[in-house]
Amino acid sequence: MRNLLLIDVVGLAWRHVGEHTPHLRRLAQEGFGAPMDTILPAVTCSAQATMLTGLMPSEHGAVGNGWYFDDVGEVLFWRQSNACVRGEKIYETLAKRAPKATCAKLFWWWNMGAAVDRSITPRPFYPADGRKLLAVYGQPTQWCAGVESELGPFPFFDFWGPKAGLGSSRWIADATRLTIERERPTLTLCYLPHLDYDHQRFGPDSPQGIAALREVDALVGELVECARANDTEVVVVSEYAIEDVTRDVALNRDLRRAGLLEVRETPVGDVLDVFASRAFAVADHQVAHVYVKDASDLAATRAVLESIPGVERVLDRDEQRAFGIDHARSGQLVAISEADAWFSYYYWLDEANAPDFAPTVDIHRKPGYDPAELFVDPKLRAPMVRVASRLARKKLGFRYLMDVIPTNGEQVRGSHGRLPETAARGPVFLSTLGEGEVGGAPSGDAVAMTSVKERVLGALGLGE
Repeated sequence: MRNLLLIDVVGLAWRHVGEHTPHLRRLAQEGFGAPMDTILPAVTCSAQATMLTGLMPSEHGAVGNGWYFDDVGEVLFWRQSNACVRGEKIYETLAKRAPKATCAKLFWWWNMGAAVDRSITPRPFYPADGRKLLAVYGQPTQWCAGVESELGPFPFFDFWGPKAGLGSSRWIADATRLTIERERPTLTLCYLPHLDYDHQRFGPDSPQGIAALREVDALVGELVECARANDTEVVVVSEYAIEDVTRDVALNRDLRRAGLLEVRETPVGDVLDVFASRAFAVADHQVAHVYVKDASDLAATRAVLESIPGVERVLDRDEQRAFGIDHARSGQLVAISEADAWFSYYYWLDEANAPDFAPTVDIHRKPGYDPAELFVDPKLRAPMVRVASRLARKKLGFRYLMDVIPTNGEQVRGSHGRLPETAARGPVFLSTLGEGEVGGAPSGDAVAMTSVKERVLGALGLGE
């Protein structure tokens, strides 16, 4: 049995393994490398669930980064409980095949409650007075506290928001290095997020996007060196690849104009009313789950969606089956955007009625993913003065609203979620091991994402 480091480089495309990524290119040349297919929707939570279980979303149930929880009547994004994902995860199979094996899970999703020996994941505290205190959750508690004591607190503002960048990946890479050197897990899962940020902000082939490629490649090089020094092999995967986009499509505004979506007027702006709405969309990059309360409204809802510029295709339940996304959590309809478009969650028709959370970084109250949170609103005359004043209120213990985010998608230049047009424009599978030790060459153009679990177990020497 070998030790193995599994690195998830978010947003890395096979076509980018080359000139700007010498360490990743070396893995492909000296070990094994191939493009990997992805699943619909090609988003973090769904893709990671598929790699962990070997199952499609129709089986594991992670149908997006978020979905409508009809039993509580809420749209919830970025759930962290391992129990949300059905099917046997790789670390559960590892424990069965090798009871003495150990696993460390560093920032991979579905982390809380996972049957692993060591884990760290982002998890702020939310005091009763409405504040948010940035923190991580980890097990064992003392080990996690020791990592933060040595490396300093996890840099949350580098993990998401307008400042998101290299600092988050740097901290996670350092935590991974400490874990491998001191704990020697059988399997270590490491998540490097920051390439994704500038590829969404500026586009994957922009100067900033290329700089981010070089940065993440250097981190991978450091981790490979650390792994080799500690008798550990390496597999590198990604979840999806970013494509250039030029426009956002606000499905919910059209559903509202058609009389299908309702809002509740509140003292702090319009709030989506999921109980009164006949149909509403949960936007998630280039895919949206559209929930239709009554079957009698399906045809009308589909007609509205198909009339919207930027919508390429709408899938009903039968059509979802062909893509492996037909699940009770899925929308009765699933919309897919055109290649140069992405779906925004916006539902208000007048900017004066935007909810108070719209211009803030608030990943839990927005009924959809919002990449505009990567930017500061360019319309603000003195944004840093505004930020400083809000932080001063925070330090003094007052309530504050960090309302500095644009409430439109005009600046976003990269997105994902659709299936890639070609294998080269999809994610990657790379390893220090040869192809025979990681499940062999793909049968087609790309390694199947559903094969990652068994390929990793094979790399550990535990294949069936």
